[in-house]
Amino acid sequence: MTPSSLPVQWPAKHEMFGVAVSATCYDEVVAKTLAAAQRGQRALLTFAAVHCVMCGVQDAAHRTRLNAFDVVAPDGQPVRWSLNFLHRAGLSDRVYGPELTRRVCKAAAEQSVGIYLYGATPQVLEKLQANLLTMFPALKIAGIESPPYRALTADEDAAAVKRINDSGAGILLIGLGAPKQERFAYEHRDSIKAVQLCVGAAFDFHAGVKKTAPAWMQKRGLEWLYRLTQEPGRLWKRYLTTNTQFVLLFAREALLRGRRGAEA
Repeated sequence: MTPSSLPVQWPAKHEMFGVAVSATCYDEVVAKTLAAAQRGQRALLTFAAVHCVMCGVQDAAHRTRLNAFDVVAPDGQPVRWSLNFLHRAGLSDRVYGPELTRRVCKAAAEQSVGIYLYGATPQVLEKLQANLLTMFPALKIAGIESPPYRALTADEDAAAVKRINDSGAGILLIGLGAPKQERFAYEHRDSIKAVQLCVGAAFDFHAGVKKTAPAWMQKRGLEWLYRLTQEPGRLWKRYLTTNTQFVLLFAREALLRGRRGAEA
């Protein structure tokens, strides 16, 4: 068996409040995603900010889904900081979904790997497709699809899977928002042939319909605050509850580790 035919080995994971989070970086995720796509190897990847981690903490069924993913990368700075503090991961940067999306599309264009865009509205998808092709003219977009907001019927679901597989895309980018996108990827882990990446708001950002936080806010873990100012009615409850709970869980874990260290 040649090296190019061996299954991709995904980065190591570390337990964070019951959720297994990957200690990884942009270059590793991009390289392994493209390698898996080239081999026709199915895989599930998502990019976990605090909200994504807490969805897994609070919902046992969703925790099972997340822990079945090949990669749960640290999208949020607090998630990266926690990996570094609790597990000495030594990560110098997070793996931000929108930036990872850009890098994956660049690599896919260079390696002639087709992508499929699934999620958002038809208007957002049209803008997203146009902007991606402006950035990467050689990018092969094998299909775009805006699913209905309601649950799909069995026939609709089967038809969507067939469209994705028949397109020949090696990478499926899913922009349905957490936890819906992770649920979709998990439920189709055996039926969709492509590498599935749950990239959340990346569709809106690259389509130009939403703005990303300034770099200084992103670096300091304040992206949540910027997004809250943009969509206060939708996001205030999420951030008030999940951010607070995450901080409390981290403080408890840090205290317990400190006590164990003092007793050792």
